[in-house]
Amino acid sequence: MKKPPIIWTNVLLFTITFLIAAIGIPWYAISVGFSTTAIVATILCLGYCGMSITAGYHRLWAHKTYDAHPFLQWMFAIGGAFALQNSALHWSSDHRVHHKFVDNNDRDPYSAKRGFWYSHIGWMLREYQKERYDDYSNVRDLQNNPIVMFQHRHYLVLVLLTNIGIPLLLGLVTGEVLGMLLSVGVLRLVLSHHFTFFINSLAHIWGSQPYTDENTARDNGILAFVTYGEGYHNFHHIFEYDYRNGIRWWQFDPTKWLIKSCSWVGLTRNLKVCPEDRIATALAKMQLKRAQAKAKLRPDAEQLLAKLETEYAELVARIQAYYALQKQQLQQKRQQIMAQMNDFDFKAELAALKQSLHQQQQQWQRLTAQFA
Repeated sequence: MKKPPIIWTNVLLFTITFLIAAIGIPWYAISVGFSTTAIVATILCLGYCGMSITAGYHRLWAHKTYDAHPFLQWMFAIGGAFALQNSALHWSSDHRVHHKFVDNNDRDPYSAKRGFWYSHIGWMLREYQKERYDDYSNVRDLQNNPIVMFQHRHYLVLVLLTNIGIPLLLGLVTGEVLGMLLSVGVLRLVLSHHFTFFINSLAHIWGSQPYTDENTARDNGILAFVTYGEGYHNFHHIFEYDYRNGIRWWQFDPTKWLIKSCSWVGLTRNLKVCPEDRIATALAKMQLKRAQAKAKLRPDAEQLLAKLETEYAELVARIQAYYALQKQQLQQKRQQIMAQMNDFDFKAELAALKQSLHQQQQQWQRLTAQFA
């Protein structure tokens, strides 16, 4: 079969930046040396780019797991251009197709079943799905977002301003122009690219599948450290509308922490979470499936399978009963709070305070009039 045409822009971008990072960075480090300022700036810019992709492109726009204030959206739009991973509109469109047709070699833009190289970077080097470059029918909601569309229309300008302008400005301020261009400009870009690409490749190859084995997505705590929490990918692929990926307090998910902390100051709202009973049931279902596979190899397979089915049914019933009662308890607390609020005569209290305030104002005016 004839291979699709090569996308030379991408090939040159990935090749040149990688070679500069692999050769230029060590050379500069040995011959000149990177200052602490350059190292810190590189780390901060790397984090800014990464979180703009994970919190912005991925969890905000591709999956709509929460709503964000325009200020935060602008920060993500600029950071996404800095990360140089296409516009938020195009990225989200590709990602929604990936979730809809995950592991389908003909429909999934970066199907892991086509191998590590293809899912990591190969899918961007040739026009494997040329029709996808103009079809944005699955992101009509984002086409109504003025910030997303501004970034999409002016993407190239924003890319140049951030990827050249920011390192150059930092270099001029610190007097380390070449050092900043190499570290903040090139090294940061290469690391940002491949850390994100690991989500499409390694996160579908290496790790565990505690929630589902119906796709190749894996949970991997090690990958979570370089992907800002996206390493908990098995959870994400079954509960994609949850703003969290690492749902336990000890799981490293700085993207979740950013989204949650921003909600405390009004920058994010409507954070979506999957009901706990669905999560617990998914875990139990996978445990049943694995236990059944092992039980079939035992001499007393029939009795063991029957026991597993019985115990699983009882467990699911308990899960549903527990979380139903928990939900009822929360509703009852809300009702009690509302009842207490209704018992308080706000109207009368407000009228009394208004009268008291009026009297105090008159008294204050009489007092201050003496000093006029």
